Amino acid sequence: MARLLFTTWEGGGHVNPLMMVARGLAQRGHQVLVMSDACNALEAGANGLDFRPWTRAPSRHDRTPESDLLKDWEAASPLEQIHDLCDAHLAGLAGAYARDTLEAIKAFSPDAVITEEMLFGVMAAAESAGLPLILLTSNVWPFPTVEGLPPFGVGLPPARTDEEREMYAMVRKATHEAYQYGLPTLNDVRAELSLEPLTDLFGQLDAARLVLLMISGDFDFEADLPAHFAHVGPYLADPVWAEPWRSPWPADNSDPLVLVSFSTFYQGQEDVLHRVIEAMAGLKVRGLVTLGPVLEPKDFPSAPHVVVVKSAPHAQILPDCAVSVTHAGHASTVGPLMAGAPVLCMPMGRDQHENAARAAARGAGLMLNQHASPAEIRAALERLLSEDHFKKAARELGDRIRRDIGRRDAEDRIEALLVRLGAGAALEDAVASGATARP
Repeated sequence: MARLLFTTWEGGGHVNPLMMVARGLAQRGHQVLVMSDACNALEAGANGLDFRPWTRAPSRHDRTPESDLLKDWEAASPLEQIHDLCDAHLAGLAGAYARDTLEAIKAFSPDAVITEEMLFGVMAAAESAGLPLILLTSNVWPFPTVEGLPPFGVGLPPARTDEEREMYAMVRKATHEAYQYGLPTLNDVRAELSLEPLTDLFGQLDAARLVLLMISGDFDFEADLPAHFAHVGPYLADPVWAEPWRSPWPADNSDPLVLVSFSTFYQGQEDVLHRVIEAMAGLKVRGLVTLGPVLEPKDFPSAPHVVVVKSAPHAQILPDCAVSVTHAGHASTVGPLMAGAPVLCMPMGRDQHENAARAAARGAGLMLNQHASPAEIRAALERLLSEDHFKKAARELGDRIRRDIGRRDAEDRIEALLVRLGAGAALEDAVASGATARP
């Protein structure tokens, strides 16, 4: 069977999906090693996976704002966010990630490297070592390299007119140029690895044999994806640190349940959470606010019908949920939809505007600016709770996403690539006989 090196970094919602694919392949008999920040040893252990922390690259031991590399909530503009991302994962720390990866390759002797899409140093190391490279993306494709998709980061719907298509092309070109800020640094790393220089930062992505989008194709907007791209369905699970939950409300309380979740990852969300709680205080609902591992319930106001907790298992709560208020991370958006609950999206950055746009475009929710007032939030919640077409659209879209969970095939595609590349007769025989089927 194959030996597979997985790499990622502590950046929130992409950790669990990658661990789930790694676990699936380990359950099929492959030898798997996960390398990430030290704080992700918990997730690796819960999935029964061998773990190795970064040593030269930064390795977070907690999820506090102080240990965050990007602090993207402090960026003054989209250009500054792009440059900060280049200074961290894409280029500035690529040398450290590459050296850690090469050391792990030497110790573990993998047959392939499978990495989250932001770690360009890992990609360069795999290229230098001559190993097959596979990218896992737990959100919509974030880079301006695919024609037909709306520009990333703004939350735009698909272009409908020639004028919109022209405008989108201009934004995509400007975004592409902004990322070239990191090219000289990445080329310095490639020179250290005896690799040819690139003329485009995104040329590093060309080393990948597969790019697997771990989302539903029915949730994403349509586009002509490159041949080595594939939607493989959403990989969703509650975080391993989610605490047990028992409803504090009487069993006969039939007020609609509103779940509020603004990321397991810190993004400066205290203020928007205060305004959402104030908005719910004026509604006849049961409000449940889950904060994540960084924020504390004592720092938020209480109301007779609003409960604030650090965490709770959303899989247990969502079947009873009427509406979800969310920053629109991928899992926090599609989880409620699969339960038939419309979403009020208040994106704060990263992939969140894109997820919000996809939910709103299907009529399955509403999108508000993160700075919306309590009155605006309350009005949006009243619409989602009272207008049946939102629930109908959420249920229809959620049903399609749920079907894609039943068809998830990242593990199959990875194995098929390894067989095509001649990873070994034992693997080919096992795949052919069905011996690697999921437990």
